[in-house]
Amino acid sequence: QVQLVESGGGLVQAGGSLRLSCVASRSTFNIYTMGWYRQAPGKQRELVAIIASNGGTNYADSVKGRFIISRDNAENTVYLQMNSLKPEDTAVYYCNANYYGDVRIYWGQGTQVTVSP
Repeated sequence: QVQLVESGGGLVQAGGSLRLSCVASRSTFNIYTMGWYRQAPGKQRELVAIIASNGGTNYADSVKGRFIISRDNAENTVYLQMNSLKPEDTAVYYCNANYYGDVRIYWGQGTQVTVSP
């Protein structure tokens, strides 16, 4: 079993920045992928950004050029640097992890990000 704990959410004005962190209870050296998803009220959960074991990244079109995902294996942590935030980025952000050799998909409890106009 793996616990993922997110932090860094909050209230920010449009144009501002936030950095989310997700700490895993298991070493991330054996990670297949780690990612960030978000869910706004009344909407489905959607992929925001994902980072693979080889360091490759993928982003939702809506955040390309504004958000950066990174990983620190020494700290078992994945980050999401969010710049030029927009009100439509308001959502609960969830961390997600998949490990090699483990069929389970792990989720954090979520952290609220609110962007005011």
